[in-house]
Amino acid sequence: MITFIDLAAQRARIKDRLDASIAKVIEEGRYILGPEVQELEARLSGFGQAKHALACANGTDALALPLMAWRLKTGDAVFVPSFTFASTAEVVPWLGAHAVFVDIDPETYCMDPNKLEAAIDMVKKGGELNPVGVIAVDLFGQPADYRRISEVTRAHGLKLIADSAQGFGCTLDYKHPIHWADVTTVSFYPAKPLGCYGDGGAVLTNDEELHAIMKSLHVHGEGTERYEYARIGMNSRLDTIQAAVLLAKMDVFEDEIRVRNEAADRYAQGFGDLVRPHSVIDGGLSVWAQYTIEVDDRDGFRKALADQGVPTAVYYPWPLHQQAPYAHFSTNPGGLPATEAASARVVSLPMDGYLDGERQETVIRAVRAALK
Repeated sequence: MITFIDLAAQRARIKDRLDASIAKVIEEGRYILGPEVQELEARLSGFGQAKHALACANGTDALALPLMAWRLKTGDAVFVPSFTFASTAEVVPWLGAHAVFVDIDPETYCMDPNKLEAAIDMVKKGGELNPVGVIAVDLFGQPADYRRISEVTRAHGLKLIADSAQGFGCTLDYKHPIHWADVTTVSFYPAKPLGCYGDGGAVLTNDEELHAIMKSLHVHGEGTERYEYARIGMNSRLDTIQAAVLLAKMDVFEDEIRVRNEAADRYAQGFGDLVRPHSVIDGGLSVWAQYTIEVDDRDGFRKALADQGVPTAVYYPWPLHQQAPYAHFSTNPGGLPATEAASARVVSLPMDGYLDGERQETVIRAVRAALK
């Protein structure tokens, strides 16, 4: 059985610096908001082309923090894709607001800007909700169409969040999503391209005031003095040990992005016309969090690969708008046909920054055999 994501290979590469970084934190005993957290925030903002970065406890909190800072409330509408992990949508009703599900581009699987505009027009004509924001997802590691999405959000006066939980490090026209978005949010879940050894997240922004409010919110709404509170907040601090892990991983992150793209190219060459992977937007650089293809008989295909010792995964078999907790929220006029079609056909193959040689050839042979 080959691995779906080979975290052990990465650990072997950075073991010495990783062990030393963790040992330093343990020896110094500054387990909460230690110096490594501030160092990580500086590295993240520099790498992600943002003025400010705020480390937090997980990628879900990273989405909630700017919405809390903007005082999202009942009657507000936030436009989100349905073809994504639950966090993207669940933070909206957390704060009493209404999620509006937007269909995807069937080629990239990211939010379709034309469908976004149609959804905004629908909500405005309905007159019952106040459109305030959009959360676009960098699904499977590639940037959403921020050139067009940002045109739409600016025209309607909406905030824009780039949910880069799967895509931190992706670029469009050599620019990171923060070039267009009000904030970029990141998840450091272990399976992500830049993952820690537990939960973790971050928010990047160029807005100094927004950063200051979120910094207060993520530590119980603290004010300028200890035990003095300026607002209702949450407990969403990144552990210092996780920051140390991420600092060690950032030393090799750019190289891993390069290798992931090389692995994606080898997949494409090896599969030829047998499969269609998701398309990367023109001018985009993906970090290939997943390598996702479409097949007709997904269950049969997965079994055939499993019989050859090749693991697969399905992201996401049930669109959020079809699941009970989200079924009462609005969708695009005419529904979400591209989302529903993709969710029935997609399957993801092994992918990481150490995918090459016989391991990748085994996957290619198994896929070709299953589809011939």
